Amino acid sequence: MPTAADFRMEMYRMMYEAMAEGETSVEINSGELHRRVGGYPGANHRMPVCCQVMRGAYAPDAGDVILEEPPSGQGANLTIRYVLPTPVAATGA
Repeated sequence: MPTAADFRMEMYRMMYEAMAEGETSVEINSGELHRRVGGYPGANHRMPVCCQVMRGAYAPDAGDVILEEPPSGQGANLTIRYVLPTPVAATGA
C-alpha cells in the first residue's frame, strides 16, 4: 500500500519533470498521482492520504490554485496547479 512518502516523492518527481521542460507551473490531479504510485483504483486505495499530501504542498501565497475539488475534499478529481520555483541564475561573483 502506498504511503504518504510515496505520494510525496512522485508528486515532486512530476514537479521536477515539468521544471526540466521549462514549465512555470504544473497541474497535478489526485487520481493520476495515485495511479502513478499504484493501488488505484482498488478496494484498498489511499486517496485520502494522496489528497492530504497534495494539500500539504499547496501554497496559495506562492500562487498555487485549486482548480477542481471534490465535495468531500478527498477524491480522484482534486486538481491543483502548483507554481514551480524559477531557477536562480548563477552570478560570477
